[in-house]
Amino acid sequence: MRLVESGGGLVQAGGSLRLSCAASGFISSVFNGAIVGWYRQTPGNQRELVADIPLGANPNYADFAKGRFVISRDNARKRIYLQMNTLRPEDTAVYYCRLEPRGYSLGVFWGQGTQVTVSS
Repeated sequence: MRLVESGGGLVQAGGSLRLSCAASGFISSVFNGAIVGWYRQTPGNQRELVADIPLGANPNYADFAKGRFVISRDNARKRIYLQMNTLRPEDTAVYYCRLEPRGYSLGVFWGQGTQVTVSS
C-alpha cells in the first residue's frame, strides 16, 4: 500500500497548481473509509496541515489555505487532489498527502512528497 504525489513544480506568484495523490494497494473499503489530507513542510520546520477531509464531514482548511486551496477526493479512482490557486512565495514547500484508514489497524500512510516552488 502506497501513496504517490504528483503535480508539483515551479510557478510564479499568483499562479495555480493541482496536486494529485494516487493510492495503490488499498482495497476500496479501506480507501473510502479513510481520512485523507495534504500537509506541507519547509526546511527546519514541522510538517503542517494544509487541508483534510474528515469522514462524514466537510473539508477542513488551515487559515492560510482558506479561499485559495480546495481539497477533493475521487474514491472510484482512489485519488486525492489539492487545487492551489493564487499561490504565494510563502507557499513554497514539500507537499505530502496523508491517508489514515479508520476501523483497521493499519496505521497512517504518507506519500514521498512533491516540491512546490513559488517565485516572486
